[in-house]
Amino acid sequence: MKNVSFALIQLSVSENLTENWTKTIQSIRDAAAKGAQVICLQELFKSIYFCYEENPRFFELAESIPGPSTDELGELAKELNVVIVASLFEKRAAGLYHNTTAVIDADGSYLGKYRKMHIPDDPGYYEKYYFTPGDLGYQVYQTKFAKIGVLICWDQWYPEAARLTALKGAEVLVYPTAIGWDLEEKNGDINREQYQAWQTIQRSHAIANGIPVVSVNRVGIENGQQFWGGSFVSNAFGRVMYQAPHDQEEIAVLSVDVESSEYYRKTWPFFRDRRIDSYGNVVKRFID
Repeated sequence: MKNVSFALIQLSVSENLTENWTKTIQSIRDAAAKGAQVICLQELFKSIYFCYEENPRFFELAESIPGPSTDELGELAKELNVVIVASLFEKRAAGLYHNTTAVIDADGSYLGKYRKMHIPDDPGYYEKYYFTPGDLGYQVYQTKFAKIGVLICWDQWYPEAARLTALKGAEVLVYPTAIGWDLEEKNGDINREQYQAWQTIQRSHAIANGIPVVSVNRVGIENGQQFWGGSFVSNAFGRVMYQAPHDQEEIAVLSVDVESSEYYRKTWPFFRDRRIDSYGNVVKRFID
């Protein structure tokens, strides 16, 4: 067994960018004090979830990656000897933006970035207005403590993304997330069903690929959405090891066995029995 301590930092945010940044930095320090080695932040943690509407003023939130935020987080990571997985709004060039997660190693070095591949466009989640789909492919980062594969929010629903990241050697999948319930939806059964589906699909990625999953969501009410929190950790066979509350901020630190794939893939040899010769049509939009 090789146990690594992962921190899930589930926070609410406000319109005050300085307040959000300060709270996140203090939460990273608190997580490190609790023994965290890898610290995972929620999607677009620096600001409100601005994709609730199409508004050009929000492009002002974007920044270069690497840049000032990754520099400051790198100094903090080095000071605390922790890995930081940080979701940021990237300005790549004039008029070209990405939803991007940077990975910073425990010595403060910037290891690279993953650009979100699957971009939603739904009421309250108008991300196609802001984000160009990722073009870096699926990424795995060898950090001091574990080999981490990073995917982002809407990527959670796609088994192909999890599979390809696992095939690149990820020991754990990390999903920064921003998802919630529409405040106009009063049917509790529908809300529960939505959360259960969200968690179940990610647990299925853990099972199918034999690797743990760490999913970190925001919490609180923003512009017609109640972000449902519920951040969780699944082991490599889909067992929920921890689930955060739906209505509270949380700094949770969990021990995760990042070498458990060997056991689960021997016992349940899904990788061995994959019929890769028969999957060619998966790249088609639909088999007419």
